[in-house]
Formats: sequence, C-alpha cells, structure tokens
Amino acid sequence: MSRDVLAEGNNFLLPNGTFFVELIIFLLVLLVIWRFVLPPVQKAMAERHDMLQRQLDESRQAGEKFEAAKAKYAEELAQARAESNRIRDEARAEGQRILDEHRERAQAEISDILRRGEEDLAAQREQVLSELREAVPSLSTALAGRVVGEGVIAGETHRETIDAFLAEQGAGQARKGD
Repeated sequence: MSRDVLAEGNNFLLPNGTFFVELIIFLLVLLVIWRFVLPPVQKAMAERHDMLQRQLDESRQAGEKFEAAKAKYAEELAQARAESNRIRDEARAEGQRILDEHRERAQAEISDILRRGEEDLAAQREQVLSELREAVPSLSTALAGRVVGEGVIAGETHRETIDAFLAEQGAGQARKGD
C-alpha cells in the first residue's frame, strides 16, 4: 500500500509545484501587508503611544501642580490662622485697654463725686452750725425764761457757753464722720 501511494505521486513529504506557488503568494501577501498595511498601523500605534505618554506627562504635571497648590493652600491657611490669632489678640488687648481706661475714668469720677459729697457735707455742716449759732441763743433764752417764769437776759457768758457747746458738738460730729 505504501508503494501504491508513492507510485501515485501523492507523497506529502515531497513538495510539488502548488506548494511553491502558494509560498510565493504568501510571501507577496506578507510583502504587501508589510509595505502598505503595517506602516499606517505602526503610525497609529505610535500616535496612540505618544498620546498616552503625553497624557501621563500631563497627569504627572497635574499631580505636581495639585501638590504645589495643596502646599500653598496649607501655607496660606496657616498664615490666615496666624493673622486671625494676631488680630484676635490685638482686639483682646484693645478691649482690655478700653476696659481699664473706663475703670480708671469711673474710679476718678467716683473719687470726684465722693470728694464733692464730702465738701458739700462739710459746707452743709458749717451752714447748720452757723444757723445753730444764730438760733440757739435766742431759743435757749426763751426756753430758760419759760422754765424760770421770767425773762432772762442773754449776756457774753451765755454766748461763750453756747459757742463752746456747738464747738463740742462739731468736734464730735467730725470724729463720727472720720
């Protein structure tokens, strides 16, 4: 049987003419593909590669810009906080200064009011004592006259006694006021 196959010329191990024609057509197709199809595909792939590389570079640059902006934001935020703390401290100091100033002014007004009150009180005391000096002699002689039942004449001794009494009362009031 193997001889019959060999005799017929169908030996698949031996190349025949169609094989070479198919090989030449295959090589021509490869040449056409390599010459006309492959360059546009390679060009498209190169453009795609360049575009991806550009996008990667832009992405990297955007990341760097983002980090720089983030650092700048953090720095400006820290500066803003420091500025707000400084302004707040200045406002507190100004408020405390104004408060102290108002306290001092109020204390001065209180001292002034107390001093004027003491002066007014001293003036009123002097006025009352002077009114008493004028009124007591006549009242005491009138009262003594009623008690005795006859008119009493007020003399210089009487005036000295009244002045000593009023001076003693004034000194007692001055000690109570202190």
